[in-house]
Amino acid sequence: MDDVTVRPDEPGWIAVCDLDRLKAETIVCVRVAGLDMLVIWNDGEVAACERACPHEQADLSLGHVAAGQLFCPRHAASFDLHDGCISSGWPSAPLRLYPVRVAGEQVWLDARTGQSRR
Repeated sequence: MDDVTVRPDEPGWIAVCDLDRLKAETIVCVRVAGLDMLVIWNDGEVAACERACPHEQADLSLGHVAAGQLFCPRHAASFDLHDGCISSGWPSAPLRLYPVRVAGEQVWLDARTGQSRR
């Protein structure tokens, strides 16, 4: 996991990885404010979410991303990277998403306001 840097003029926003690294790896694991999270490259967009699947706590970093969906490696359900909703037929809370932005070549995340967007 990466160490993170806090930018003093942006309360709450934390630099978590380089954009080039994210594009190359697709899924990068980070730990911010005691939380294990993922930063994801998704068809030209960046998303950030909790690392553990809300259904069975599987490590979502071992899953894959396709067409705006993060697929769980344990049960093949998928989560929408725009609103966190799980694919139909699975009894689970939505995936917790976090605000993310790109500034220059750095990906920034705000872990204070993570919530499902349901």
